[in-house]
Amino acid sequence: MDVVLELFDTYLFDALYASLLPAKAPYAPANATISSLREQPTAYAPTTWQYHPSSNYISFQPGQAAYMSQWPRDDWRRQFLSLYLITWVFGLVVYYVFATLSYVFVFDKATFHHPKYLKNQIRLEIHQTNWALPVMAIFTAPLFLLEVRGYSKIYDTTADGPGLWYNYLQFPFFIGFTDLCIYWIHRGLHHPLVYKKLHKPHHKWIMPTPYASHAFHPIDGFAQSIPYHLFPFLFPLQKFAYVILFVFINIWTVLIHDGEYVADNPVINGAACHTMHHLYFNYNYGQFTTIWDRLGNSYRKPNDELFRKELKFCQTELKKQTAEMEKVLLEVEGEDDRSYAPVEPKKVR
Repeated sequence: MDVVLELFDTYLFDALYASLLPAKAPYAPANATISSLREQPTAYAPTTWQYHPSSNYISFQPGQAAYMSQWPRDDWRRQFLSLYLITWVFGLVVYYVFATLSYVFVFDKATFHHPKYLKNQIRLEIHQTNWALPVMAIFTAPLFLLEVRGYSKIYDTTADGPGLWYNYLQFPFFIGFTDLCIYWIHRGLHHPLVYKKLHKPHHKWIMPTPYASHAFHPIDGFAQSIPYHLFPFLFPLQKFAYVILFVFINIWTVLIHDGEYVADNPVINGAACHTMHHLYFNYNYGQFTTIWDRLGNSYRKPNDELFRKELKFCQTELKKQTAEMEKVLLEVEGEDDRSYAPVEPKKVR
């Protein structure tokens, strides 16, 4: 995240902090010369901070504003606040952009006719997300702060890491490690002692839309993100790979809620597998694959009708889905406090 932070510092935060917390006394940056000082009419912040690019591959040369705040770039308070804002805003942007793209171009609107689609569901999903993301960012920012301040195993160049081979291996390694951890965290969130308090808000959506992708209780959402942040403290991870994987994770979360069941694959935990989880609660806890569900005896093969357009919203199949879902729901939650939209069958078969 240090590259991302440097980018935002250069083009946004330097000027913002210089304006909100201006320097109290003139100060020359360490690399200033006598002639350059004469040309600078504005005071510099009293700091010994010096610019060092966060990466050998890309850099963003700081302007004068970088030296004009009481909080220099390496002040942990500034870094924490900046990382919090970046995490929050980045989450919102990814959520709205990719959830909307999925909704417009991928999501099957016939889902609106499902008997377990909620009244005003999309509005409720968005409201839950807007409430959860800023709280999740509070828990996430300290971990990013530790990374930026050098406490993780994140590296820059190949020479800094295990070797060229690891530049490729780190991607499947990251996916495998996080998939394993999230499986057990997610399964633990279904324990009766914590389910209703933490995980039930995400299971409010029996037939989710892409806007349900980030609609969690904030502690639930953060808990399932812990493996992503834990990995670079345990294993090496190239810093640009980390940014790419972080974006990928957020997009994947949208994709498994898009209601378009393309991946009829026994290994990939696609939207169809995750729909089984929302419909029947106690199956398919995995994030990327079905491997751990199979080993943990919690895998459920997606219903055949999900992949057949003529049967996907057949009233006979919907009644079977609903009857089983209601039975499981009573076992898990005791009662159903959801408010469903009026049933308007698309076509009776």
